[in-house]
Amino acid sequence: MHAASAHRPLMSNQPTIEQARTALQSHFGYPAFRPGQENAVLSVLSGRDTLVILPTGGGKSLCFQVPALILPGLTVVVSPLISLMKDQVDALRARGLPAAFINSTLSGNEVADRMARAQTGELKLLYVAPERFDAGLTAERLRAIGVSLLAVDEAHCISEWGHDFRPSYLRVGKVRELLGAPPTIALTATATPEVRNDIARQLSLRAPKVIITGFDRKNLHYHVVPARSDSDKDASLAESLRKHQGLAIVYASTRKAVERIAADLSRAGLPAEAYHAGLDDVRRHEVQDAFMRGDVRAIVATNAFGMGIDKANVRLVVHYAMPGTLEAYYQEAGRAGRDGQHSDCVLLHAFQDRFTHEYFIKGAYPSRATVEAVYAALGRFADTTGSVAATVNEIAVEVGGAESEREIESALRVLTTAGVVKNEPASSSRFFVRLLATPDRIKRDLAQAGDAAERDLLRSLWRAAGAAIYTGAVIDPMGLPPGFGGAAGVSGMLQSLQIRQFVMWERTGGGLRITDVGAPVSAIKVDWSSLERRRRADLAKLDAVQRYAYATGCRRGFVLRYFGDPAAQNACEGCDNCLGTHKKRDSTSGRTKVPKVGNLPNAKRPRRGAAADSSEAQPALSGRDVVLLATLKELRGAIAREDKVPAYVVFADRTLTDLAASRPGTLMAMQAVRGIGPAKLEKYGARFLAEIQRAATRETA
Repeated sequence: MHAASAHRPLMSNQPTIEQARTALQSHFGYPAFRPGQENAVLSVLSGRDTLVILPTGGGKSLCFQVPALILPGLTVVVSPLISLMKDQVDALRARGLPAAFINSTLSGNEVADRMARAQTGELKLLYVAPERFDAGLTAERLRAIGVSLLAVDEAHCISEWGHDFRPSYLRVGKVRELLGAPPTIALTATATPEVRNDIARQLSLRAPKVIITGFDRKNLHYHVVPARSDSDKDASLAESLRKHQGLAIVYASTRKAVERIAADLSRAGLPAEAYHAGLDDVRRHEVQDAFMRGDVRAIVATNAFGMGIDKANVRLVVHYAMPGTLEAYYQEAGRAGRDGQHSDCVLLHAFQDRFTHEYFIKGAYPSRATVEAVYAALGRFADTTGSVAATVNEIAVEVGGAESEREIESALRVLTTAGVVKNEPASSSRFFVRLLATPDRIKRDLAQAGDAAERDLLRSLWRAAGAAIYTGAVIDPMGLPPGFGGAAGVSGMLQSLQIRQFVMWERTGGGLRITDVGAPVSAIKVDWSSLERRRRADLAKLDAVQRYAYATGCRRGFVLRYFGDPAAQNACEGCDNCLGTHKKRDSTSGRTKVPKVGNLPNAKRPRRGAAADSSEAQPALSGRDVVLLATLKELRGAIAREDKVPAYVVFADRTLTDLAASRPGTLMAMQAVRGIGPAKLEKYGARFLAEIQRAATRETA
């Protein structure tokens, strides 16, 4: 952080807190600011950088929306979600306030219109997706317009230690510089001390005013209900909904689970609607609007639902599966009881919930060997320009091994971040140009006055690419000197020059491109230690939320200590452990009977002589586990036919059942499964592991 000045000099016409209170009353209808809001607004109005940590429902957006209305220039809001920025802009415009957004859903003309409105002072708030700053001159144009305040919403996304880290947010610090380092307010509901420090560092905030109102919302009661299977969870969910009156949000981890749970609840006489990113815009808005009106009792959703949604009277939030971080759980559970009335937050917890998160963490942080193998595969697919015409699936096949497509995608992100690979947009207007003519021929054959423009173009291409123009270089026509007529004019002249064999050229489409064709794998500059630190941090966050689920002491105190809140106590009146209402797992109940082999789809009965272990206690299988078990048996049958051996020689039924239930994420973890020794692990492990990983990918699609 810069320590040169604690805050900027005050202007003579500095807006006052009285003006802010008037704007709050007249535009938003609130008689006074909530705790924390007024201090944040005072800090912003004084021109000081500000870091605001307010709990979900604490009214973070007002901390920049009210100042934006009374500050003299434009407020730029960096927001991570298209749906979130649209909802906030719609709400502001419904109040007659001058706001707009710019993101990928808009056409070029729409973007130009909104920038023009910002230029004329017609807009006071402009919401911008961070990716918008990656191309073009957006930041420079906004600086020329004049930015009075930069607001970074969901600021935890900027920290690699945050629970929702987004690489696009890493560029926000540079964007701030390009905007002229205006006063900045960063806001989030969930940030540990480490994340708070990282936000300030990444944004280069100048001695920021840090405002934390505390994480304790005493009207929320926390409960954890143990479960062995999805059928246990279904029963507990239905019981919770029948017990609680009022609106409820049920969070599930995948679209498929959302659809299934909503349908099951409706069949059980508990009307519910599904909400996830796979729905079309019209249907999503129908469901959201119905919930906001109170027409829908329960909404079953992925975490795509809730950000920026201000529904005060939600009485119950149920997590059907354990989130990957305590930050995510606290933020989502905090959408209950925003009106200050008693509300319950229920986590339905099964130990195997952890495996899905471990799978995704593994995919998010590919090994060095995987990254280098992907880079080598890209080199084999690339043409002379470095363009790679291959899908992720084709790259995965080329790499071989048990890597999932998710790991391949993560490896591509690592390579892109390192600058080794570029993912160019499909609308790219760049050209690949190779100069064929020698300087002598150019002087001789383009000597006429009418050839001056083409001579100037060839000279500009040389200046742009140097000697590389003779082997071929990618040229951005917008980067050439003015006077050539832009991309259309340059392409016309190149076409004329190609007909006369001065050049060869073609348009470059979007997609992957190796930046330095032929560079060895040793040229990859990746901060491997940083990737490993982030992987360990994600696993530590997963450990924390699981410790919360198994905690025998005060859950409220556990959460507050995690966030560094000094108000943490060892007892409360608002969690199941302190109230003595925690339900212990019944070891004899909740066990889903494993279907007989003959009832599974496409399954065959074991042949005579197969290992007879069915009389022993079977692990509990959910509905999706049963489907995976059938798939694993199909794979076993295929392998048995290849090796010309009975199916049980590959793996016994009990081994496949244990694999379907435990879903190991690594070959090492597979060794703990009954019936898998070193020899079978080496011979069959990779194929069965790949099938388990594919199942997880399908279930989260």
